[in-house]
Amino acid sequence: MTKSLDLYPTRLPEHHAPVRRRDPVVHSRNQHRWNGPLDEVALSHYERDGFLWFEGFFSQESMQPFFEELKEMAQDPEMLKSEQVISDPASGAIRSVFGMHELSERFSKLTRDPRILGMVRQLLGSEVYIHQSRINDKYGFQGSGFDWHSDFETWHAEDGMPRMRAVSASLMLTDNNEFNGPLMLIPGSHHQFVPCVGETPEANWESSLKAQKVGVPDETVLADLGKRGGIQSPKGPAGSLLLFECNVLHASNGNMSPWPRSNLFFVYNSVDNPLGVPYAAKSERPEYLGARRNVKPLEIHDDFPELAGQGVEPLQGHG
Repeated sequence: MTKSLDLYPTRLPEHHAPVRRRDPVVHSRNQHRWNGPLDEVALSHYERDGFLWFEGFFSQESMQPFFEELKEMAQDPEMLKSEQVISDPASGAIRSVFGMHELSERFSKLTRDPRILGMVRQLLGSEVYIHQSRINDKYGFQGSGFDWHSDFETWHAEDGMPRMRAVSASLMLTDNNEFNGPLMLIPGSHHQFVPCVGETPEANWESSLKAQKVGVPDETVLADLGKRGGIQSPKGPAGSLLLFECNVLHASNGNMSPWPRSNLFFVYNSVDNPLGVPYAAKSERPEYLGARRNVKPLEIHDDFPELAGQGVEPLQGHG
């Protein structure tokens, strides 16, 4: 396998100014085949801000079985030994569980929900597969935060994802409020690619998933983008949904509250954007972090009556 042309060089020996994005944000423009449930207002918000927020997309009650299954995993000693389970660097509690759609049939079906899959196909203008799935947990009083970063920077450098043609669907399994470490995003930051400084260590994922040190943007650049776009932090009840573009800068603080924060992430990548040789790492990451084998296009699964939520036509997300 050869390395394709690198449009977004990163992990450089010295600072480099941000690079203007060279890919569309909404990939289905003028492609009738990929018309979907998002109306023009929502598409414009996504194009401008890099994310869409749907408060109460699913009912709070419908999220409870997912949260209960997660708690069962946390009590399974064999599960806790898996390399797919990442512990919190401070407390030792579960920080992340990767490959959720392969560990659980319930979660697998959710990746193919027609409401979510319809929007993702519309945004990416193609069939899609799951590049990565995970749950990020922050237990009350102990969940650590996540530094500012672009997911695409990591996926490009360490997984060989060539273009910006992926979207994350983050589903709140618990309430997200201002106290328990909700996700923060810089609107409009997805229009710039921020190269990062520093060579990727061997098997970097073994430490970076606990505390990211490489692939973190320069604070001066972050401050400039933050002054331009501000910072938004969508908050709402369990069942709310956030769709965000792969290159939008985001972060979260630690959980200083007594309330847990559990968010599920499905990363959808276009089938026309397969992984190649990593652009700034010596070896590929494990399959549960960047899918290379299980890349069959997802087929809609609509037999999920307990997930009562919004209909699919049309949807107006809020940036």
